[in-house]
Amino acid sequence: MEKEIEKVEEVKTTENVEKTERKPRKTNEKHEKKEQKPRQRQQKLYDEEVISIGRVTKVTKGGRHFRFSAVVVVGDKKGKVGLGTGKSNEVPDAIKKASQAATKNIVKVSIVEERTIPHEATGVCGASRVMLKPATKGTGVKAGGPVRAVLEMAGVKDILSKSLGSSTKVNMAYATLEALKSQKTVEEVARLRGKKVEEIR
Repeated sequence: MEKEIEKVEEVKTTENVEKTERKPRKTNEKHEKKEQKPRQRQQKLYDEEVISIGRVTKVTKGGRHFRFSAVVVVGDKKGKVGLGTGKSNEVPDAIKKASQAATKNIVKVSIVEERTIPHEATGVCGASRVMLKPATKGTGVKAGGPVRAVLEMAGVKDILSKSLGSSTKVNMAYATLEALKSQKTVEEVARLRGKKVEEIR
């Protein structure tokens, strides 16, 4: 009997050792709370400027519904510029949409000596016509309203401009952009014609 009791005790002790040796259960990793790191704000690639904010009214059977429209110009002031429009029920949302649309429509503009345009040009959009002329160093941006905003965002520092048609802000901005897009440097013209720069000058 004593031997049997000893054997039973030995079995119990071995079971206790096995229990202690077992590794603790892993908690489910999915349910563990992750340490939240503070989000770092990305630096904006382009500067932006609001050209106009308008209120749009939609008349329906139930009454009038008001929304807001925004026109925004973006650019890096080094030859890249874009225009965009957006609509929303709130002004900040409309500006945000317009800014996103503008960044998608970025165009490269030819600038001479990092200050003025290569030649005279006229941009047309709807009934708006905007004429741009290159200017000497120190002249500054002789333009106002939406034309000035587009030129500054493009990185033009010396220029003369004149509005020849309708003064609608949106159309004037797009007319200015069309005039800038039509600009070609001497090097670009020479490459297109297959000639040397000296021959064109």
